[in-house]
Amino acid sequence: MALSSEIVVAFAVLAPFLAAAITPLIHKLFRAWTGWVMALVPAIAFVLLLQLLPQIAAGQNLTIAFDWARAHGLSLSFFVDGLSLLFALCISGIGCLILVYSGGYLKGHPHQARFLSFLLLFTGAMLGLVLADNTLALYAFWELTTVTSFLLIGFDHTRQAARRAATQALVVTLVGGLALLVAAILMQRLTGSWNLSGINGGPLELAGHSAYLVILPLILLAAFTKSAQVPFHFWLPNAMEAPTPVSAFLHSAAMVQGGVYLLARLNPSLGGSALWTGILVVFGGATMLWGAVQALSQTDLKQMLAQTTLASLGLLVLLIGIGSEIALLAAMIYFAAHALYKAALFLVVGIIDHETGTRDLTALGGLRDRLPITFIVAIAAAASMLGLPPLLGFFAKEEMYAAATSGGGETLLVLAVLVAGNALVAAAALAVALRPFMGPFVPVPKSPHEAGPGLLAGPAILGGLGIAAGFATGWLADMLLSPATSAAGGAPVAVHLALGLDFSRLATWLSVATWALAGLVYWRLDAIRSLLRRNGEGQGWSLD
Repeated sequence: MALSSEIVVAFAVLAPFLAAAITPLIHKLFRAWTGWVMALVPAIAFVLLLQLLPQIAAGQNLTIAFDWARAHGLSLSFFVDGLSLLFALCISGIGCLILVYSGGYLKGHPHQARFLSFLLLFTGAMLGLVLADNTLALYAFWELTTVTSFLLIGFDHTRQAARRAATQALVVTLVGGLALLVAAILMQRLTGSWNLSGINGGPLELAGHSAYLVILPLILLAAFTKSAQVPFHFWLPNAMEAPTPVSAFLHSAAMVQGGVYLLARLNPSLGGSALWTGILVVFGGATMLWGAVQALSQTDLKQMLAQTTLASLGLLVLLIGIGSEIALLAAMIYFAAHALYKAALFLVVGIIDHETGTRDLTALGGLRDRLPITFIVAIAAAASMLGLPPLLGFFAKEEMYAAATSGGGETLLVLAVLVAGNALVAAAALAVALRPFMGPFVPVPKSPHEAGPGLLAGPAILGGLGIAAGFATGWLADMLLSPATSAAGGAPVAVHLALGLDFSRLATWLSVATWALAGLVYWRLDAIRSLLRRNGEGQGWSLD
């Protein structure tokens, strides 16, 4: 029997916090199996949220409210539509696999229980953020993600670099959180509603109001600090001081996607203006190119992936800035594809580091025979990152090129940014997936062997889903992508995706150009890295 939507949402938001409180006790009982046991909480949330899909696909958005401060007209309200459900499913599903992985990755660690507790708190905060309707609740969950990410990034608190990175992320994102709070109060004063659904669906058009020039910068500051857009991009690569499971979660579906979610959520009421489009396209494009170039300058596998996350976040902001139906559809597909392949690749890098004792690209090679399953998973995830058919990443790339080619006079510049950024990111994906595994074996600090089920389950499932999703685009379009795009655009959108290369479309030729450029950059990767590093040192700044 299906549970009520109130129970589903309450469990999804509250259960991770309750589970975090009892994790130390569970650890005493189950020890090595603690990660598997605690993963049941987000797994159940994922299954329960799945049962809401038919209602949401039929256009029945759900509002759930609990009394909060009745004297002040406040209720703790949650809103489930296509956008919030897409994000919530990615958060709970990937969160489950991260917990399983963490149990194996930190096996024997004296503070494993504390780490798993922090992960559960982080999961609950993110689920609350994307499901909250009340803007004050949104702010509370927003800041909870900041605090829990601080605890996770600085988990190894004995290292100064970890403490510094955690503090940096905390300070930058706290500033954005305060901006969000002020914006929420201003929007309530103007619209009379504390709820996002009321603000988006209300009679007042914020984009045409004189206060728009005050609210917009506040929302952009909140989103740009959370999603590490230029000039606030510096904190995200430094957050790689966190253990690899944290990096995988934070970079795929969790904290850094909070700003993207906020922009997509408020697009119906704040989007569409020349100011919105101009700022998001310019800063998103700049972030995409910066991250893509930086990725090629790195030799640390985690840093390479971190920089490509910057590029991906910039791409999502750019697409939301364009704001057309096709662009928003591309953003929704890309978010889902990116969540799957980026989490998988981070977990692959964690396995490489765990089994070899290094993640230096120049000190690795020939691991395909010693880590065969990991190699296959890396190839599957990288193929989606490259946007190869029939994987989900292919559809994202096709739609973003279609969106860019249907624009106005700025089309050529936007297309150039997209092709260049995608090609450089694809070259980095090739490097991560191929360089450690191909060629002769290079001696490493540890004797590598294939990881156990706890470490392999997560990346294998995520890599497999990236492939399977490409063959289930009809179901995805009807059940998830169409409702999510409709919510972000503020109007119903019918989504139709077709598998195949249509060479009568410019978008297909742009995809071919992207792959060709990626192959060329990968071929000359060492020379490009050396050039970037020499130029960086010559200018007095470092690319590390």
